[in-house]
Amino acid sequence: MAILVDRETTVLVQGITGREARFLSKQSLLYGTRIVAGVTPCKGGSEVSGIPVYNSVREAKASTRIDASVISVPPFSARDAALEAIENEIALLVIITERIPRRDVSEIVISARERGIRVIGPNSLGIISPGETRLGGVGGDLSNTLKTFQKGSVGLISRSGGMTTEIANLLTKNGMGQSTCVSVGGDPIVGTGFVDLFRLFQEDSRTRAVALFCEPGGSMEEEFAQFYSGVKDAKPVVAFIAGKFVDEMPDTRFGHAAVIVEGDNGSTRKKRKAFRAAGITTLESLSEFPRALKNALGQEHSC
Repeated sequence: MAILVDRETTVLVQGITGREARFLSKQSLLYGTRIVAGVTPCKGGSEVSGIPVYNSVREAKASTRIDASVISVPPFSARDAALEAIENEIALLVIITERIPRRDVSEIVISARERGIRVIGPNSLGIISPGETRLGGVGGDLSNTLKTFQKGSVGLISRSGGMTTEIANLLTKNGMGQSTCVSVGGDPIVGTGFVDLFRLFQEDSRTRAVALFCEPGGSMEEEFAQFYSGVKDAKPVVAFIAGKFVDEMPDTRFGHAAVIVEGDNGSTRKKRKAFRAAGITTLESLSEFPRALKNALGQEHSC
């Protein structure tokens, strides 16, 4: 099994006629993703890589079953695109767009939760269930995706899009395949965090362990540590928290919009302490991931 998406997931791409969306759609199609429709207002009736383009989500949904939408539109259009998908009851939204105003993101997330719709992102690179399907830009082009991701039993959750690919590549090179890899998004507000994704991995029969890539800023890690400590028979989790240097430069914003440390709040020091208290293996370097995961699983052979 996999979480969130598999080979049967049918996908809509909102903003499909844009440069980025054209590229990711073509590469995802080549990977085997079932992209069944695209939406760009005023461009209905055209095609992108053989995918029919509609003027609205309603038109697209009337023509075919749609399980998920990838949203790749300019920031000023993202709110309307997401709310349109929510109103048409698309169960999963993967929002690639970054720099969406916080107020717009809050409205998207609240509206989605009221309808029981899951949002990944914004500022997410996407999701991949290796050997089955890919939504978004995770992995880049087809050749890199095939080389980087391998089907297996390690779930991967990352706050960094780029590190989703880097860690999967490290695991694959060490014979450890992945069940599903999720880039949660680097903005201060995201639709789905560590806790909700771990719940899915905990219930997934294929996933035997979970790898986390964490960053300074926000409280996602501390909330996860508190949750994890109360889970009975929890699957092992191995985590790396990037950005130790940020602890020495409080009240400064770095890289991702979410990376800001105010005093001890959001510091890597506080996150490491919470993880260790919860029994989560916390690494000093990325290169330790394969051995730590094998040790957590009580084995020295491939996953």
